[in-house]
Amino acid sequence: MKFSHSQHSRFRQISCLLTGLLLFANGTYMLMLKKVHLGTLLPLFIGILLIGYAMFYSIIQKQLNSNKKLRSTVKSLWILFYLWIFSVLCFFSYIALNIKNASEIPPLKAIIILGSGTENGKPTPTLAKRLDSATAVALKQPRTILIPSGGQDFGEKYTEAEVMQNYLIQQYQISPTRIFQENKSTSTELNLKNSQSILQQQQISMHSPIGIVTSDFHTLRARAIAHKQGYSNTVMIAAPTPLYNRYNAWLREYFAYISGWILNEY
Repeated sequence: MKFSHSQHSRFRQISCLLTGLLLFANGTYMLMLKKVHLGTLLPLFIGILLIGYAMFYSIIQKQLNSNKKLRSTVKSLWILFYLWIFSVLCFFSYIALNIKNASEIPPLKAIIILGSGTENGKPTPTLAKRLDSATAVALKQPRTILIPSGGQDFGEKYTEAEVMQNYLIQQYQISPTRIFQENKSTSTELNLKNSQSILQQQQISMHSPIGIVTSDFHTLRARAIAHKQGYSNTVMIAAPTPLYNRYNAWLREYFAYISGWILNEY
């Protein structure tokens, strides 16, 4: 069955409108949750553009039909947009394919758990997922030490590391003797750098198998940072990102990884 030109145009208009409304609704919802970052703002902006394109579709098409140069420019922009979407999907696929189950993790000397924020003395949903994933491995490897890593968030009474330790003990009855807090860091780079002194105190070499627990979207960049610092035998343990925030966080990380590569941070 062949579509006529008018049917094809109508399909494109409706597709842009529905996609735009979905992205706009998602971005608005995330802003209401105070998740203000590029992974939220970019889909919102694209959604507004697609809604505008759909609403003024006829006018835009008339302008394009009467201006060959403009039509060629717009066509090139659509091609670039599709290529960008393809690169984003490839990045998302890499994340999905590199998520390992706890049963696939080899014996580790230590597990470093990267911080991800606290709220009112409790782990954020994202941080709780990281702690749950770390525990799934720790319970299978009772001799492995855990290093919760994170300093004090603005407006919070306790450091991330302290909140993380309390969660591990209260939720999973992890022995405090296995937990060594790193409570000064404010970034992934510092999480890993400051944890090195704890590893040295426990006579654990940087060449030993060391697990690094972080959110699934963050594993690629965290591994690259760890490698630059001298961690030569890292095992990335990917924690699932809460569904409501998943693809916004993945999109934000897409840009963070590219910018880090451009700035030679790895």
